[in-house]
Amino acid sequence: MTHELVLGVDAGHTVTKAVLFDATGRAVARAGGTVPLKSPQPHWVERDMDEVWQTAFQAVAACLAEVGSDAGRAVAAVGLAGHGDGLYSVDGQGRPVRAGIVAMDTRAESVLQEWRGTPVWSRAMELSGTVPFAGSPAALLAWLARHEPGALVQARWLLSCKDWLRLKLTGAVATDPTDASASFTDMRRGGYSPELLDLYGLGALARLLPPVLACDAVSGTVTHEAAALTGLIAGTPVVTGAHDVDAAALGIGGTTPGELCLIAGSFSINQVVSERPVVDPRWQVRHFVRPGQWMTMSTSPASVANLEWFLRVTGAPADQRYGVHEAIGREVEACLEGPSEVLFHPFVYGSPHPHPASGTFLGLRGWHGRGHLLRALMEGVVLNHRWHVDALCSKLPVTGAATRLTGGAAHSAVWSQMFADALRRPVVVTDVQESATRGAALLAATAVGLLDDVTDPRATPAVLRRHDPRPNRVAVLDEAYQAYRETLEALGPVWARLDAPEAPE
Repeated sequence: MTHELVLGVDAGHTVTKAVLFDATGRAVARAGGTVPLKSPQPHWVERDMDEVWQTAFQAVAACLAEVGSDAGRAVAAVGLAGHGDGLYSVDGQGRPVRAGIVAMDTRAESVLQEWRGTPVWSRAMELSGTVPFAGSPAALLAWLARHEPGALVQARWLLSCKDWLRLKLTGAVATDPTDASASFTDMRRGGYSPELLDLYGLGALARLLPPVLACDAVSGTVTHEAAALTGLIAGTPVVTGAHDVDAAALGIGGTTPGELCLIAGSFSINQVVSERPVVDPRWQVRHFVRPGQWMTMSTSPASVANLEWFLRVTGAPADQRYGVHEAIGREVEACLEGPSEVLFHPFVYGSPHPHPASGTFLGLRGWHGRGHLLRALMEGVVLNHRWHVDALCSKLPVTGAATRLTGGAAHSAVWSQMFADALRRPVVVTDVQESATRGAALLAATAVGLLDDVTDPRATPAVLRRHDPRPNRVAVLDEAYQAYRETLEALGPVWARLDAPEAPE
């Protein structure tokens, strides 16, 4: 076999996917697996790092097996993507120091309460383009320094999720500009900022940060041990890769400055590529995969993960012949006429707002059924995305081009249409099923010369569906959004009372 394929691996918060693509980004084979999230204490959300690696190498092996026993020889390069923020710490032998912490973790909220309203907050925004949130490396490391100092004594490297997978694949330690800018890099100059580390009281940990390489640089090669587990050939180049939100934008062709791109997955990701940084506490400004550009992201852990929670609690649809999203869409369509009688605040795992907030249904009556609850949940997720989009559009030069939608919600035509109606903007869904793996694969193809760059016209995705706003539904969701915002403010004191205090140390 000639080296004609590239492999993209994306390790999200719960699902890890491996997809083989040809050089133009057409999927050839795919496989995946789930890594359970664990909450050993309130506010903690963790994963076993060895399980993360096991799920990844099993997914790669299954993906290659779909093509044939010799498929590894056709792989020219491997690209990696993974969820951002959180923390994966390893010792000098590359072994986990403790469980991996994901970005949905909120144990460090007490640290943020100390930092808010102080020079730490304002200076962090000015230097890094973002203020920390509970699941960011800055907040988590400050929490560990207080409560688990031994873990930091044992640590040699502080990694992001995809960089843990690279270490296991290649033995090499590295990160890229998109993940590196989660907490500690200078927004304008690039590179780690000693002032930022000192600002957070973490200056002594600078030696634990991995070296930063370009997203499309070859950062290592597959080891013999990893080859035996995955079916890849030892010596296959592994490319640095990117934060999964950046990789997803590449995967669906959302790289034009000013073009709105939404990822409705575990997190609500609402982003615009910019040619100059514009800071605001409602979003994060991070380095994009291309030098001289920034990814402006307004985010919250409040999107499709709410549906996963709902189905876990209430049960999945009985009839899934055409997939879970199609089945749910049929349930919702039967209850879609008329105004939004039930509201849902999609904050089961967190919100974008500084005050405590939790998942809440409002307006339930005895005649409402499961379909009404699902409609409210889907609309609530969309209205949270709208809050983020309104924020971005208030200061950034967002173009009138159709918004690109990817993630779990994009698999549902009903849900995708809700986005168009709520945002009052056309929404397009491409034929790309796994956007972040495709973006990672395009970086790999660029690194080894199969593509000229990640925007090579040969890899342009096709539009699968276009959803235009419908005037009657625009009016319904405008009214729902007004009620959503009003109740958001009114419930603040109630949510604060219900918010469980931290357990005493």
